[in-house]
Amino acid sequence: MDDFRTGKHISQQYSDELNEIKNHLLTMGGLVEQQLEKASIALVEGDTKLINEVYKEGSQVNALEKLIDEESAQCLARRQPAAGDLRLIVTVIKAVSDIERVGDQAERLARFASQLAEHPRPKNNYHEVYQLAQHVQKMFHDALDAYARGDEELALNVIADDVNVDYEYEAIMRQHITYMMEDPRSINSSLDVLWAIRALERIGDHACNICEYLVYLVKGQDIRHSKNISV
Repeated sequence: MDDFRTGKHISQQYSDELNEIKNHLLTMGGLVEQQLEKASIALVEGDTKLINEVYKEGSQVNALEKLIDEESAQCLARRQPAAGDLRLIVTVIKAVSDIERVGDQAERLARFASQLAEHPRPKNNYHEVYQLAQHVQKMFHDALDAYARGDEELALNVIADDVNVDYEYEAIMRQHITYMMEDPRSINSSLDVLWAIRALERIGDHACNICEYLVYLVKGQDIRHSKNISV
């Protein structure tokens, strides 16, 4: 990973510690990406093997979260970082929380995939839900990529793309509300779909949060809740 914020330190050990924290964060992000991809495929294929793998990987994600929290706390206590180094630790602490929550949402998605596997499947095999899943997977991947490379332009693109995710989410929601009104037999499966797309929409929000932290890390500018973003 590029050392774009830590600069050079008198202590090589200090630089190594910062790089290790960043690398652990991205390793955690990669695991959560795998969870999300497997949960999305399980949703359209009803693959119980993939569903179980999502749950198993959750324990690895939680272990990495604890490790990163401990490393960050030790760095703050021992090194008393300032300026860019302090912003790095602050953004890591914030980003690790959002990444862990994406993992939680992936597990929720897997749970609804398991429940949907018990119902008759529509002809399109939930294609519109899978498209939304692919969309938020790309957002999350790009958010991690932007963080890894310090790419503020990519981060802002991810944030801007969230409006499209919201549009897709609302369209699927309206569609399944119509299904439930027209055919009460579809209520159980449609409710599972609604909960699944809600999890996907939240993943898009967490991807945006990670990108906002990246902008703060690179520019020192807090763009949260900003209507007009300029960097």
